[in-house]
Amino acid sequence: MTGNWSILTVTVSSLAPPTNSVVLPPLNSSQYPSLSDWKAPSFTRAAQFRVGATLVLFLFAACSNLALLISVWWGRGRQLASHLRPLMLSLASADLMMTFVVMPLDAVWNVTVQWHGGDTLCKLLCFLKLFAMHASAFILVVISLDRQHAILHPLDALSAHCRNRRMLLLAWSLSLLLASPQLFIFHTISVEPVNFIQCATHGSFSRRWQETLYNMFHFTTLYIIPLLVMSCCYSRILLHIHQQHLQDKAGESYLRRSGTDIIPKARIKTLKMTVVIVLSFVVCWTPYYLLGIWYWFHPDMLRVTPEYVHHALFVFGNLNTCCDPVIYGFYTPSFRADLAACCRRMTIETSPQSQDRLSAQQGPTSGESDPATNNQVQHSRSLSAY
Repeated sequence: MTGNWSILTVTVSSLAPPTNSVVLPPLNSSQYPSLSDWKAPSFTRAAQFRVGATLVLFLFAACSNLALLISVWWGRGRQLASHLRPLMLSLASADLMMTFVVMPLDAVWNVTVQWHGGDTLCKLLCFLKLFAMHASAFILVVISLDRQHAILHPLDALSAHCRNRRMLLLAWSLSLLLASPQLFIFHTISVEPVNFIQCATHGSFSRRWQETLYNMFHFTTLYIIPLLVMSCCYSRILLHIHQQHLQDKAGESYLRRSGTDIIPKARIKTLKMTVVIVLSFVVCWTPYYLLGIWYWFHPDMLRVTPEYVHHALFVFGNLNTCCDPVIYGFYTPSFRADLAACCRRMTIETSPQSQDRLSAQQGPTSGESDPATNNQVQHSRSLSAY
């Protein structure tokens, strides 16, 4: 560590920048140590690794999430059920916010070490970081609630579209509200002895317990509450499926006649996709939040844990932004077909010979249809049933 205040989090920071810092969600360090023996942090080797890894994740997350957004909005993904499209669009939008706000800001801040953006940009970007994190978590909650309702109440599909839109509006509104304190607790601070300027929360809290309470509140809203709700939803789904399986084995004919004991394969496939998406969120962010709790109650842990551990956990948490489009593509043939078509167009545009061969092949068979494409379209139409 290079200084007494070398602490930074994804949502709030102390006087020092991301370099040589613990990167934990919401964390404040507004204590008042003396500046006489304080040393400005530097761009260390561990921070350089973090910047490089973040840039790689940025490129992959930007391309994959933009492809997902385009596929659902304009491509074959438009054939998804009307109540599923807003969920996928919102998830891709939240991931893109994480990609274009959190990742570049963190990388640039590590390189520059101190803050050069001014007070207004300091407040705005720290607000957007927390807003993006809340939106990403809350949209996963909405997806879980939608899957629970689809499995437990399969005959109530007509109201799903309006219900999901209301839940998404609530999720985005809550994210906006919960992130708004960032606009007031963040400001730029100048350390005159070393000519160092930083975007920090120094002085925003008069007591240690106030910042701890603020941190724990956001930890609860960002992680604990979403995790509890999602666990409850999928536990009820699994219990429902188990009960239907037992009823089917017992030969209860009245349930068979009503069709409520049979869950369509397309709906089960979507359920599996959402379960994997939620698990990726839990796996990627749990170590990061646990390290945050450790720091909040034992700040001396900075002297115990190596610096590269803090940076690695932040990078691992951002990996979740890359996982969502990969998982969606694995379970959705229409998305893979859109990617394949895009790659073919790019190959044809860059290769005149390939374009000539394609024109020659399409000439005599212009009236025929591709069986593989028909299968993909039929499969996409089957998804609209749920």
